[in-house]
Amino acid sequence: MAESNQSLWGGPERSSWIRLRTLILLRWVAIFGQITAITVAQHSYHVQLEVTLCYLAIGVSVIGNLTASFLFPQNKRLTEFQNFLMVLFDLFQLAILLYLTGGLNNPFALLLLGPVTISANVMSTRSTLIVGAVAIALATLLAEFHLPLRTEIGLVLQIPDILLFGNWAAIIIAIVFIGAYSHRVSSEARSMSEALAATHMALAREQKLTDLGGVVAAAAHELGTPLATIKLASSELIEELDDRPELKEDAALIREQADRCRDILRDMGRAGKDDLHLRQAPLSTVVHEAAEPHIDRGKTVHFAEGPVLDGDVQQPSILRKPEIIHGLRNLIQNAVDFSRANVWVEAEWTSDKITVCIMDDGRGYPSHLIGRIGDPLMRRRRAETDQRARPEYEGMGLGLFIAKTLLERSGADLEFANGSDPYQHLSDKPDRRGAIVKVEWPRKRIDAQQGDTPVPSGRNQHIQV
Repeated sequence: MAESNQSLWGGPERSSWIRLRTLILLRWVAIFGQITAITVAQHSYHVQLEVTLCYLAIGVSVIGNLTASFLFPQNKRLTEFQNFLMVLFDLFQLAILLYLTGGLNNPFALLLLGPVTISANVMSTRSTLIVGAVAIALATLLAEFHLPLRTEIGLVLQIPDILLFGNWAAIIIAIVFIGAYSHRVSSEARSMSEALAATHMALAREQKLTDLGGVVAAAAHELGTPLATIKLASSELIEELDDRPELKEDAALIREQADRCRDILRDMGRAGKDDLHLRQAPLSTVVHEAAEPHIDRGKTVHFAEGPVLDGDVQQPSILRKPEIIHGLRNLIQNAVDFSRANVWVEAEWTSDKITVCIMDDGRGYPSHLIGRIGDPLMRRRRAETDQRARPEYEGMGLGLFIAKTLLERSGADLEFANGSDPYQHLSDKPDRRGAIVKVEWPRKRIDAQQGDTPVPSGRNQHIQV
């Protein structure tokens, strides 16, 4: 993760997503609940409490809230360390109130879970572990050290030791379980959110490039006729101006510049794909286009295409969706990064299915991660040996997640396996012992002529500016 996203406290700045105002409002709710509980216990049940000390502890929380409200703007967002201090403050303030009101004999001791849960959801692992350890220590101390609750006649309200131990054990288990559960779930949600954001950015970039190429292609197509007319007219002028060399030179310059404009537009037009006739392409063309950035990277990329079982089904013309091109490109990049020398890209089709299989001769996927391939950010750091072997490779997880998400968005199903696995069914060729990924679409989902969304036919429409 980038350094700008790291806190000085040692974790990512997750707590900066929470406004100070939100925590202040939650603390006001807690203060109101504490005052209500003390008032009801004293007046309705005539429990004898150290009221002055209790209200003093609540007053400290009130002063802290008022100070924060006046000193900071409502939209201030806390840093990791500031949020950590606020959660610890609430934890100690609650512990003091519990000490004054019977310790673990007080049923409200369960509220010790509150700060731990907040920390687990919005703070780093290190901060959560510290808050959880402090909560466990305070619960243990409160089990032994506290002021007793007394009735109006002086009777001590105290539960049996076995129930007191049960309360302590339940609170400790709840702190560990709920803290770990909340932290794990929130981490998964954050990882998925970040990965989806990266996926949307990649797709948006691919779509912009496609749209830009379409504008260039349309411009090249529309300007072709006037440029040809200029060239023809200038050629005729050159022939008629033999007796006027100064004008003949200008006419030759016009023809030369017209040729230059034609060459520029032709080169730019190679990237254009938004013409009605270019919104679709044969399957092999799309596969080659996806692999093009990785062909000259020192590995040999072998292509093969054909109908399954040597059938006579014609090669399909498929939609040139950015999701398909970018998704296949990521898979091919992963194969090139991890292969030793060769990558195989095979495209097959039947009357109802289209399949692209990408294989390499590398070490394959780690066997213990096969079931998790496609999860975002599942690999945190490469070993030093891998860094030396593949210095161009930044990490595995997010790229495969983007590819899997984009291709599934286009209607594909993906299967991952290792060629060295004797039980895999994706390939039976002994030289392809590395990673294998099979991408399969129902033909109707991406067929550009007979599918669910066929490309319209007819004349191209003028671009509306």
